[in-house]
Amino acid sequence: MLGAVAVVVALTLIGSAVSGFRARERVAVPDAARVLAPPYLVEPKVRIQGVVATEPPRPARSPQAGRPARLVVPRLRVDAPVYPIGAPGGVLTPPSNPRTLGWWDGGAVPGAAHGGALITGHTVHTGGGAFDDLETLRTGDDVRVRTAHGVIRYAVTGVTVYRKASLARDAARIFRQSGPGRLVLITCEDWNGSIYLSNAVVFADPV
Repeated sequence: MLGAVAVVVALTLIGSAVSGFRARERVAVPDAARVLAPPYLVEPKVRIQGVVATEPPRPARSPQAGRPARLVVPRLRVDAPVYPIGAPGGVLTPPSNPRTLGWWDGGAVPGAAHGGALITGHTVHTGGGAFDDLETLRTGDDVRVRTAHGVIRYAVTGVTVYRKASLARDAARIFRQSGPGRLVLITCEDWNGSIYLSNAVVFADPV
C-alpha cells in the first residue's frame, strides 16, 4: 500500500538567483506560460524517496476527480494553470514559470477518495509568484480545483510554516497517500535576503 511507504523530504536551499530556469515537466507548457520576466530565486527543492507510483487507481471521491487543470484561490486572487510534474531523481520542483503551478502526478488526483493531492508553486520575494501569499490563508477559506470533469471545492483546514528540519521530520504526514482525500498546497517562505528558510503548507478538505 502506498500509505505505508515512508516519504523522506530533504530541502536543498539554492542561494543565488537564476535566469531562464526550466523544470522538467511532464507535459509541454505553452509558450505563453513561460517566464519572460526578470530572474527570480528558485526556492528549496523537495526530495521524495521511496514513493511507489504504480498502485491500482484509487476510487474517486467525487465525479469531478481527475488531473487538475487550474487552481483558484479567491482570497489570494489566484487563478493559475496547473501542469503535472514528476520527480526525476526523487526531486520535485515547481514549473519554471512562477505564475503556474505543478501537481505531483505520482500522488493522488484532486477529488480522490484517499491520499493528498499535492500542488506546488513558486514564491517570488519581489512579487509575481502564484503562491506569494499562501501563508495568509485562513481556516475555512475557499479553494477550487478545475479538472476535465468539473470543479472540486475545498475548505482550508490548516496553514503551517515549516522550517526545513521540521518539514523533513513531518514529511510522512504532510505527503501521506493514505487516509481521506485532501488537497495540499506548498511553497517557500521566510526570505532572508539570500535564501528561503522555510516552506508554507496549506491543507484543505473537500466540501
